[in-house]
Amino acid sequence: MRLFSSYIMQVHPDFQEFSDFINTIPDRMARQEGSLIYQGRNEIREIEYKGVKFVIKSFHRPNLINRFVYGLFRASKAERSFQNAVRLLAIGVGTPQPVAFINMKKHGLFDRSFYISLHSACSHVYNDLFEKHFDYEKEVLQAVGRTTAVLHEHGLAHLDYGRGNILFEKEGDHVNIELVDLNRMYNGPIDMKAGCKNLKRLPATPQMHRWLAEAYAGIRHFDAETCFKLIQAYRSTQPGKIDDKY
Repeated sequence: MRLFSSYIMQVHPDFQEFSDFINTIPDRMARQEGSLIYQGRNEIREIEYKGVKFVIKSFHRPNLINRFVYGLFRASKAERSFQNAVRLLAIGVGTPQPVAFINMKKHGLFDRSFYISLHSACSHVYNDLFEKHFDYEKEVLQAVGRTTAVLHEHGLAHLDYGRGNILFEKEGDHVNIELVDLNRMYNGPIDMKAGCKNLKRLPATPQMHRWLAEAYAGIRHFDAETCFKLIQAYRSTQPGKIDDKY
């Protein structure tokens, strides 16, 4: 199918009723429909259809070598995003509900891909902890630590685990965490050092690091003080880090 088809679309079983709409997404994105969320190397837009808010990530056209590789041997970034989102939900890690992915070919080579999910109910990103005051900041850090630990316990690590890819929202006494930008995930054993190193891109004060470490270590049955020291050590290696509050 990948050798000869110019268009591949997979829709999550729960959203088959939207297949006709999803089929039109490449054209809608070309017309710049909906609201622009992000414009850069990739483009993210939100389009509402029949009262449902869909978020579409359009991945940039890869270089010539990768156009050949993605067309024949490797899943596209959109396909990997979809597959990883399904995996995360299956192990109890939050992410916006995956809806579909689309792969497109042009002149026999891979061209573009689109990942479609539902709009997230989380209105904050991790970086907001450095822009605003949250009286439940400790709960957010603990929730991030636990979520990361669950992910690592299942042999998964987010390879773009940065300040913009962790969403959060408090509902009652519970803080919900959702991870986004899932096309790059490590799959394999994750020991204490590798797990703590995976947190190096997250800015944090020493107290925030301690909350992260305690929650992470509690799930994984590691020593919290050792995790704290490792997380701080790995964080200190990052260039241009911003760890001052407000």
